[in-house]
Amino acid sequence: MAQEDIFKKLVAHCKEYGYVFQSSEIYDGLGAVYDYGQNGVELKNNIKKYWWDSMVKLHENVVGIDSAIFMHPTIWKASGHVDAFNDPLIDNKDSKKRYRADVLIEDQIAKFEGKIEKEVTKATKRFGESFDKAQFLETNPRVLANQEKIDVLHKRFADALNANDLEEIRQIILDYKIVCPISGTSNWTDVRQFNLMFSTEMGSTAEGANTVFLRPETAQGIFVNYLNVQKTGRMKLPFGIAQIGKAFRNEIVARQFIFRMREFEQMEMQFFVKPGTELDWFGKWKETRMSWHKALGFGEDNYRFHEHEKLAHYANAAVDVEYRFPFGFKEVEGIHSRTDFDLKQHQEYSGKKIQYFDPELGESYVPYVVETSIGVDRMFLQVMAASYCEEEVTSANGKVDKRVVLRLPAPLAPIKLAVMPLVKKDGLPEKAREIIDSMKFDFNCQYDEKDSIGKRYRRQDAIGTPFCVTVDHQSLEDNTVTIRYRDTMEQERIAIDKLKQMISDNISFTGLYSKLK
Repeated sequence: MAQEDIFKKLVAHCKEYGYVFQSSEIYDGLGAVYDYGQNGVELKNNIKKYWWDSMVKLHENVVGIDSAIFMHPTIWKASGHVDAFNDPLIDNKDSKKRYRADVLIEDQIAKFEGKIEKEVTKATKRFGESFDKAQFLETNPRVLANQEKIDVLHKRFADALNANDLEEIRQIILDYKIVCPISGTSNWTDVRQFNLMFSTEMGSTAEGANTVFLRPETAQGIFVNYLNVQKTGRMKLPFGIAQIGKAFRNEIVARQFIFRMREFEQMEMQFFVKPGTELDWFGKWKETRMSWHKALGFGEDNYRFHEHEKLAHYANAAVDVEYRFPFGFKEVEGIHSRTDFDLKQHQEYSGKKIQYFDPELGESYVPYVVETSIGVDRMFLQVMAASYCEEEVTSANGKVDKRVVLRLPAPLAPIKLAVMPLVKKDGLPEKAREIIDSMKFDFNCQYDEKDSIGKRYRRQDAIGTPFCVTVDHQSLEDNTVTIRYRDTMEQERIAIDKLKQMISDNISFTGLYSKLK
């Protein structure tokens, strides 16, 4: 099945099983804004817990804050967002549609990468276990030809970005015959920069109102609280400040479901270090964050680092963690060495000293910063895309059936346990309720009595519930139940008094944390 078709099924699945809804859907929706349903909010909260605990609980020199969305407007002048927070946009004159010019070029690079992937897939089928992927990538003429195209386009694109040469970016689009997906033509306008910040007014009257911005990132709330946290927490370098919060960007070209939205949530950590040590810490956090992603068990080959072609004005090093989505490798997290730019800017614009007194050196200086920044919504989409699976299963009578299953890591699953009475009589529902009452304070449970037991299993598979328990007449006699495992569909008999411990052991975050570097 084509990856595009899989992605469409994933989007439909998210709505059907209460994960993600189009915002304001009964009013025909609001573009690039989404709501999380009853299962989606649980998964989202579990992702945030995994990140927060791995940052704050597992590092004694990292603490958390929660800063306000509204901030003094001068903050965004100091940070450079007012003058430089732009995307390069281009319009197609025939379709009247607007696109990000850089994304169009990145998609062209992805097409060349897709051709290489197709060659690898064909060769894997042809040669089987004897296939040497590394040698194939180094010697196959078609692979080498496409790799050369990627390298040439990468360099030209990077040079244009670093020179902020908008004419050259447009010329690249023309030279590579990149067309509008709607009109199919390359009748493009010039490339223009567009500021992404939302503005609003704060004040009691229109005349006395001040223009303020909805924050486009959560990092500045950390920087302006640096002194507060450092002094009240008696923090010594190196130390970090973590935050989870909403951010807002007026994305003109929002697409790919929740991958790029106008209202989204970030998980960011700013790590303050002694000047001159920032690149060492950059390397350490780069490996630490990749370890966090791989611990989820979605396949090491599905992750890669992507070095930035163009560094932001504040950075001296930057890399993205990319995941192989159904629409190609895309960024899920950024790690940046931000130097001392932010703190120095806020020191200058506020007139307040923002420095650290180093007792070992006996002097004060502005710390350097290493940032890790991950989008909750992109991480949510990554987890869903990695977990979604369609497979054929054969029943006891030999009938082949299809099941859709979300192979969510058990600690992240929104519902940990579904309890099902075999029939809705003979005291079985009451016994099932008893079990739920004994478990519900420890983890999220669901009672399910509608439809046949087979249909209920399929429904819980699609939700991603790792364990289902069936209460039958034997349960009333010996206090045992049948437990079914989502991934293997195997079933076994277990005593009810051992159920809680068994499930707790399997859904604990401890197993994930133990894999982290």
